[in-house]
Amino acid sequence: MIGLHTADEVRAAEAPLLAALPDGALMQRAATGLATVCLRLLGRPYGARVALLVGAGGNGGDALHAGALLAGRGARVTAVLLSPERAHAPGLAALRRAGGRTVAPDDAGPLLDRADLVLDGIVGIGGSGGLRPSAAALVERAAGGPALMVAVDVPSGVDADTGAVEGAAFPATHTVTFGAVKPGLVVGAGRAHAGEVHLVDIGLGEHLRPARAWQLTDADVAGRLPVPEAGDDKYSQGVVGVVAGSATYPGAGVLCTGAALRTRPGLVRYAGTAAEGVRAAWPEAIVTEGRPSDAGRVQAWVVGPGTGTDDDARGVLAEVLATDLPVLVDADALTLLAREPDLVRQRAAATVLTPHDREFARFGAEVGEDRIGAARRLAADLGAVVLLKGEATVVADPRGTAFVNATGTPWLATAGTGDVLSGITGALLATDLPAAEAAAVAAHVHGRAGQLAAAEGPLIAGDLVRHLPAAIDRVRGGRPVRLPDSGP
Repeated sequence: MIGLHTADEVRAAEAPLLAALPDGALMQRAATGLATVCLRLLGRPYGARVALLVGAGGNGGDALHAGALLAGRGARVTAVLLSPERAHAPGLAALRRAGGRTVAPDDAGPLLDRADLVLDGIVGIGGSGGLRPSAAALVERAAGGPALMVAVDVPSGVDADTGAVEGAAFPATHTVTFGAVKPGLVVGAGRAHAGEVHLVDIGLGEHLRPARAWQLTDADVAGRLPVPEAGDDKYSQGVVGVVAGSATYPGAGVLCTGAALRTRPGLVRYAGTAAEGVRAAWPEAIVTEGRPSDAGRVQAWVVGPGTGTDDDARGVLAEVLATDLPVLVDADALTLLAREPDLVRQRAAATVLTPHDREFARFGAEVGEDRIGAARRLAADLGAVVLLKGEATVVADPRGTAFVNATGTPWLATAGTGDVLSGITGALLATDLPAAEAAAVAAHVHGRAGQLAAAEGPLIAGDLVRHLPAAIDRVRGGRPVRLPDSGP
């Protein structure tokens, strides 16, 4: 797993190193790692035009020292000094010794128009708010050119802890971050500004406190999706009950049931009011036309997608939540639960709520800019796991542990994809996985299925169900997935 660490946690880990190492040694480590990534991105550094946008303080020093190393490899490096009197003096001296030059902001336009790579050393992890107008104008000019846009540690204008962007910010194609990945690089608006994130080890490992937020990798997810063994049967693989869909929205039941079936080779029991459609689409499911209590033995429940919000739907939700089984609550059931949150507060068994931003707000507060913080607060208030859907889905448990999903595609923003996610999560809840991990694994697999489906063109929710086996195989590191139109 990739630990996500706040700016304060990184500063605390740096402190003993700064006290023990010679002056400037930690910055040199960071600058060397930064320059190494830039050299790899440039391919042939000799003669490459590199522009440094240099603010005051350590972030500008990182850029200047990296620029000196690039100049030593034959790059034509020019620093644009936004605050000449406050520029990092040792870094500026190193750049000049290596043959680099400086230019005033007013004269930087032609340089930025022709640059092959622009390094953002304007502000670091301590920055807040958007860029000042003068810096914003330079960034806009650079973004309009052909250059690779490379942020130093965190794109300037992005909050390192939350990903909030209040005004102008540096639109990086790559971010080289030091010591630990910051949450603001992978969540909120910061995710879009960070581009591809490259982590440089500067020796903080033993000094970092244990992370409270994580990203799962494919390998992490594969370890939580074991392959069936010879002694397994349909019951040992997990039995999930699904209450989804209605006469008005039968597709929700079809999608949710299909996703559960495609995630695990166990057993799915359907107990909703779209029985005819589910039976026709998925003869593998056991369909019960009655109350959830009539469905038979299950090990987890999914309730809510497309069920409506009438008295009957409220009664079914209360019945399911009264069990001692893990329950996933989605869509219409979230609307009902927001009216009676004590239905989940009083539960001893695990509950997973899967709101998008508007559903989240029904529980009394807007999500706001800090998506991880918002998910943690609602999870603690209700004593439930919260899966907050978004471009980077956030999962938080009542103790404050959080996961930020790293997979997905904007093409997932279409009707029915949330029903698929509910089915995947429900299937995993029916295994021995802790609820927060089940939700995080489900989000990861859902995102991988979306990426595979989007490779074929605009997707619909049913495409995700079809691609789930291939997505799971990809996560497990199986043979490369061959799409239907990929050729021999």
